[in-house]
Amino acid sequence: MLPDLLRLAAKARVYDLSQPYFTGMPHHPSHPPFLYSMTKKHGDFVAPGDVSSAAESIAMGSHVGTHIDALCHFSCGGKIHDGSTIADVQSYAGGVEKLSIDTVEPILRRGVLIDLAADGPLSEDFVITPELLAAKSRVPINAGDVVLLRTGWAQFWNDAAHYIRQVHGPGPELAGAQWLSAHGIFAAGSDTIAFEKVPAANMPVHVHLLVEKGIHIIEALNLEQLAQDGIAEFLFVAAPLKIRGGTGSPVRALALVI
Repeated sequence: MLPDLLRLAAKARVYDLSQPYFTGMPHHPSHPPFLYSMTKKHGDFVAPGDVSSAAESIAMGSHVGTHIDALCHFSCGGKIHDGSTIADVQSYAGGVEKLSIDTVEPILRRGVLIDLAADGPLSEDFVITPELLAAKSRVPINAGDVVLLRTGWAQFWNDAAHYIRQVHGPGPELAGAQWLSAHGIFAAGSDTIAFEKVPAANMPVHVHLLVEKGIHIIEALNLEQLAQDGIAEFLFVAAPLKIRGGTGSPVRALALVI
């Protein structure tokens, strides 16, 4: 069995769906920025044999860059998805005791790309409707899938002001989220800073998916190469960091295609 698995893996094309981290990169204003500094340069200390090494320190929010939301990221009426009263299960030091990101297993699931930007990036006020999702879906969506929506906004990643746009951007409203959740998917993702038409004062898509339906959200993906190669179906692979009590985590997201 292992040799067969290795042979299949060797044949796979691997698409990196994650955005790079760098000082000045886009970040939602609700979350801290990515901070980077070298703490030791080559030559600061030289060991015998003229050997040297370098290291750095980083600081960032758990919802910065390509990341996945834990189900405890949002609450409504003081409750999270499993019905727990959020005030009883959270603390600054310990995070959230229920449905936190360290409880999310590594993800190896069927992925589906719905390319909505074949004619160019969607406008910042564009609403992704159920009708559009149905029309642009090239393969059936099954229970347990990870469904990714391409808006074309990954093209703006190196221009933080343009990408964030004062938190204005395309995405589904509640009806679009309900269309996705009706398929019983595991997670929904996009190449935008928020998987939702924003601004949205009460974030109905996040509430519906995370709180009401227990569906994870993945944001700030890079779906450009996948779309360029016409890929609609793939193996989606990602692993959240095991941050105890965490509400989210960066992920290195991959698509594998045989």
